[in-house]
Amino acid sequence: MNARLRLLLAALALLPVLAWAQGMPSMLAFQQGVNYQRIVPAQPLNPKARRIQVIEVFSYACPHCYEFQAYAHRLREGLPKDAEFVRLPAVFWPQWEPYARAWFAAQHFGVADKANQALFDAIWAQREPLESLEQLANFYARYGIAPGKFLAVARSPQVTEQMQRAMRLEQAWGVNGTPAIVVDGAWRSGEVNSYQQLLDVAQFLVRQAQTQRAASTTR
Repeated sequence: MNARLRLLLAALALLPVLAWAQGMPSMLAFQQGVNYQRIVPAQPLNPKARRIQVIEVFSYACPHCYEFQAYAHRLREGLPKDAEFVRLPAVFWPQWEPYARAWFAAQHFGVADKANQALFDAIWAQREPLESLEQLANFYARYGIAPGKFLAVARSPQVTEQMQRAMRLEQAWGVNGTPAIVVDGAWRSGEVNSYQQLLDVAQFLVRQAQTQRAASTTR
């Protein structure tokens, strides 16, 4: 083995170490088709979005989503300036529908993000009976929204369309469990062994999206 080849092999061996040393998961650490999936064709949530959209697909009915919230907060706070964090509710079963309707109604009233952790805590820590849309409307009354007004929005055709579109997108993305992360409608998290790894995969996919966007602007 000549000296040049030895140096090349040594440099390649150091790549994963250097990536982790910089606080970034190595590109070699994740496998397409296992830890993440490419979505072809891409199905963006907002095709006009100027920033990379990092979408947490979740449900308040999902205990794993509750446990992931601290990591979701870290993901959101650590995003680069060209990326934004978005939540999108999933409806895998009829029992999940009230939570999706409540999320979109809360967005309409401007309290969705503000109430997010409190609602998770009320369901999973305080064990409050928050299963029906009426019960959820009473929860959001704590944020100054009259239950009747909240229910009117939550049951409106506009919210129905938002919920159905979310379901269509999540199906196109191949999301079959929560929490899941979708980046720019082009990449989806796959199999992970911890919430930390899901966070790492999400950060990795953001860099993939950055690279893809940079390449498209130079063509």
